Amino acid sequence: MKLNRLTKSVLWALLTVFSLSAFAQNTALLNYQAPDRNQKLLEAAQKEQTVTVYSALRPSLLRVIIEPFEKKYNIKVKSWRSGSDTVMQRVITEATGKRFDADVVMATSPHIEAIYREKLFQPVYSPYQADLIPGGLPSHRQWAMAMLNVWGIAYNTEQIKKAELPKSYQDLLDPKWKGKLGVEGKVREWYITTIKNMGEEKGQQLFKEIVSKNGVSVRHGMSLLNNLVVAGEVPMALSMYVDLPETGKKAGKPIDWIPLEPVVGMAFNVAITKNTSHPNAALLFYDYMLSPEVQKVIAEVSIYPSSTKVTNPYPKLNVKIVDPVDAINHYDQWTKMYENDITKQAK
Repeated sequence: MKLNRLTKSVLWALLTVFSLSAFAQNTALLNYQAPDRNQKLLEAAQKEQTVTVYSALRPSLLRVIIEPFEKKYNIKVKSWRSGSDTVMQRVITEATGKRFDADVVMATSPHIEAIYREKLFQPVYSPYQADLIPGGLPSHRQWAMAMLNVWGIAYNTEQIKKAELPKSYQDLLDPKWKGKLGVEGKVREWYITTIKNMGEEKGQQLFKEIVSKNGVSVRHGMSLLNNLVVAGEVPMALSMYVDLPETGKKAGKPIDWIPLEPVVGMAFNVAITKNTSHPNAALLFYDYMLSPEVQKVIAEVSIYPSSTKVTNPYPKLNVKIVDPVDAINHYDQWTKMYENDITKQAK
């Protein structure tokens, strides 16, 4: 039977309406809050069978998070991992090409903010959002903090004794630190947030003096810098995620860390994409990331959890959290300042 042009147009319109209706039904649970939410979500998620996660989590942590999820819910997790920069670029590039593979995205807060500005996420509700630390959930609810990467001062315990440790950044002007200091090459957020909390002009001048008088070795990659501290090649690193030396210390390696005020942290966030093909499985994974089950795992590997429902390994730290909006608004300015003040002056 041949269909005329009008009939084809009508059928196409009906199919479009049906598809949109089906999509709306599939995504309805993203903001569903009735008492039967959890049961409905589980049933809907298991029907979808799979969820695709783009993540900047280190492979070892990603693995210990994904494997129990797959076993518990019988849902396959397809994961793709890279650095936050690359995760951000891939999500935006694929969306520009009308390709929407990712259901869940996890990366550091400035990169999540950049994707949010491209209108590629959507607001969701989770009962675990109420348990997050202050600053863990923006009013738009298009991302949530999954954990907090906190920076500290790592040092080699065989080369630097506790009695010699600085009690403030000002102490790093002492000539005894000449040739012993290192930093990661792309921690503009740590640097700017640190000097802003010191008083920007005062803080900037202090770091310029430290670099000028005692020098600083710039290395690229947090894990690499951590390993160099363990090896003694860089006796002290000024910008280290504290879970790395904390883990090394527990393993008996010659490394430890101290906090110097101001202590700075950067959120690592989780979000659900606007064009997700598996909205319910994505929401179930989002719930899972914020749940005490996973937050406990995060704390056990010495990372600062975002949930107040688990024991925090760093309860005494007063962490100043990087503002992702400010970081994106002043990305070029912050990058240039860090390069001019630190990396280009390295000795």
